[in-house]
Amino acid sequence: MTLRARILKVHPAIIVLASFLLAIIVGSIILKLPISTVDAEISWVDSFFTATSAVCVTGLIVVDTGSYFTLFGQCVILVLIQIGGLGVMTISVALFRWIGRKISFRHRMVIQDLFAHTPREDIFSLIKSIMLFTFGAELLGALFLTIHWSYEYPVSEAVYKAVFHAISAFCNAGFALFPDSMMRYSDNILLNVTMCSLIVIGGIGFPVLYDIQMWREKRKNQRARLSIQTKAVLLTTMVLIISGALMFGLLERTTAGEIQTFGQRFLTSIFQSITCRTAGFNTVDIASLKDATIAMIIFLMFIGASPGSCGGGVKTTTLALLAAFTASRIKRKRRVNMFKKSVPNETVTRSISLILVSFGIIGLVLFMLLVGNSASGHAVTYSHGTFLAYLFETVSAFGTVGLSMGVTPDLTTWGKCWIILMMIIGRVGVLAFAYIIVGTETLHGAEYSEENLMVG
Repeated sequence: MTLRARILKVHPAIIVLASFLLAIIVGSIILKLPISTVDAEISWVDSFFTATSAVCVTGLIVVDTGSYFTLFGQCVILVLIQIGGLGVMTISVALFRWIGRKISFRHRMVIQDLFAHTPREDIFSLIKSIMLFTFGAELLGALFLTIHWSYEYPVSEAVYKAVFHAISAFCNAGFALFPDSMMRYSDNILLNVTMCSLIVIGGIGFPVLYDIQMWREKRKNQRARLSIQTKAVLLTTMVLIISGALMFGLLERTTAGEIQTFGQRFLTSIFQSITCRTAGFNTVDIASLKDATIAMIIFLMFIGASPGSCGGGVKTTTLALLAAFTASRIKRKRRVNMFKKSVPNETVTRSISLILVSFGIIGLVLFMLLVGNSASGHAVTYSHGTFLAYLFETVSAFGTVGLSMGVTPDLTTWGKCWIILMMIIGRVGVLAFAYIIVGTETLHGAEYSEENLMVG
């Protein structure tokens, strides 16, 4: 078999993983250069960890971004965030198209798998819309943030901070130039509204944004409808944001001592409900929250963003489909229906498999982190307990969220490697990663006579 034939047989998931790994390796090498850090030289594992966190748009950090890295190093991180948010293949296809180069069928298939739930012929129109919308949203967000920081910093510095945080928010990366993230601005309406808007728009997924755009254009001349994916994403996102904010406000109403007014509590609750599903910014000290609030945040981080977005997790559509599947089985219906459409059984099976495999991966990495902490000569304990702190860190990496209870800097070298693996799996996707390991060929296997067994 020729090399070309071998390349054509490569599954899109492998190409996506390879592109992310290439960006991570190049980024870690550049961050290791003396020009990237202020004083001390960063270790290879910390450089690799930071590059992975940026490319996988997670936001977990082992060193403070604003003080440890130089302006050059921060710009490298920002470029890695933008590459990771859009996807390496998306940027390469756009560049190839711009310079007039032909795009291979394999590259088309990669983009198809990343950004479309049904086959599309207008793949280049989709890419163009993604690029224009991304840069447009980031530019608009940077404008509002510049207005905010112009009262506090010189214009040039205000513009830089605005651009950095606008890109980080839209890409759901969670990287901030302040050691306390956004805690100092917990009561600022302009910053909170701008950051929340960027996070939500970047987290609902490019397929949904493109579908809404096509729906708005077509409904003027003909009857148009939104896909069930768009409806499921919008409905689930709204429910999660509202319920998360209500729960956070109720659970933390007696502990947020510095937050006095109803307006400040409302801003904090909404911000944390939005950011804890994928973005990783925080306006409160996560380690000071109650155990019940931490458990709620872990659930939201596990769900994550939506398919085709910048975020990780099992995705909002999986939660919606699992809820529809449960309701259909309780009502003893054979098919799973959503918005007067029947969902293919294969899709339902994939969603259940995704949940189970995700539980397994999180459990394995959590166990390895706990073993590593116990085996180390200086085992670290935390206010909420080591188990809950490491579970929070593991799910945060899996959902590419970036929130932490202070565990990240204390991780051993092997602990950092396990979190790196979780960030990569969370960004590439659990099922895509599983395809890479076990292959994609469907094996029917032998079929035997049926025999029932008791469950539940």
